[in-house]
Amino acid sequence: MTLHPEIAKALAHLPAPPPGSLDPVAMRAGEEAQVPPVEQRLPLHAVEDTTAQTPAGEVPVRIYTPVEADSYGLLVYFHGGAFFLGSLETHDHVARSLAKETGKKVVSVGFRRAPEAAFPAGLQDCYGVVRWAQEFGDDLRWDGRTLAVAGDSSGGTFVAAVAAMAHDDGFDRITHQVLFYPSLDLDFDVDRYASLRENAEGYGLETAGLKPFNAFYLDSGADPADPLVSPIKRADLTGLPPALIITGQYDPMRDEGELYGRRLQEAGVDATVSRYAGAGHGFVQHFSWIPEYYRAFQETAAFLNRR
Repeated sequence: MTLHPEIAKALAHLPAPPPGSLDPVAMRAGEEAQVPPVEQRLPLHAVEDTTAQTPAGEVPVRIYTPVEADSYGLLVYFHGGAFFLGSLETHDHVARSLAKETGKKVVSVGFRRAPEAAFPAGLQDCYGVVRWAQEFGDDLRWDGRTLAVAGDSSGGTFVAAVAAMAHDDGFDRITHQVLFYPSLDLDFDVDRYASLRENAEGYGLETAGLKPFNAFYLDSGADPADPLVSPIKRADLTGLPPALIITGQYDPMRDEGELYGRRLQEAGVDATVSRYAGAGHGFVQHFSWIPEYYRAFQETAAFLNRR
């Protein structure tokens, strides 16, 4: 399948990036300016901003309750944005859709970002909130069963890393991991994966942009050889939670996500890899209004609810 025509239309009208080095402040402001007002967002039973008290410090979280119920499964969500972009606001619509379709209470994490916060600050925030959700499960009306983690792009990096950290710590309460087009190898050697060359240009995120977009994170102390930075480099994947990995046909990072899924399967992990035809990177965040891609939330719901 060729690139979805609605995506192709949007990319054709995408303005060229400004010359010079990336400006995190300006880019964040540009993202935030695109967020619709609250009254135009998907309505849920309740949406609450609060703070999680974690060993890493106080972490802002936004809690989405889909309907009134006695108890809920929990889904802790990490937004994408190359570790320096994205926020509770820019990914609010993703969290709302996850809550609506899965029926889980979603805890979206406002983790610290590069370059202001050096590695591993953001990762520690994410892991800390997962532990907080379990510890204060009664306050969240947790059902004591489902405690899933999900994330898109660099948020998918954090999902894989958090699952590994929990396993190594003997924290066995994470039941599922969901990775939307994850960034799992921050080496960015274009010869490592065929998709880095096949999908290098013309599909939104371009291979040449991977290094500069992730430079803030890498320059803050994140070593691409570290499995907590590049989870695909973890030698032993046994014992990790069941995984759903969703990739896009035209994403430069498609192949690393699919390889990670195969490696999980080879390690005995129940892992499902689902490639979305006609999609590039970021389609859950930017193009979930297209029914074919909104299906990613429904597939996530089926994955979480079939166990």
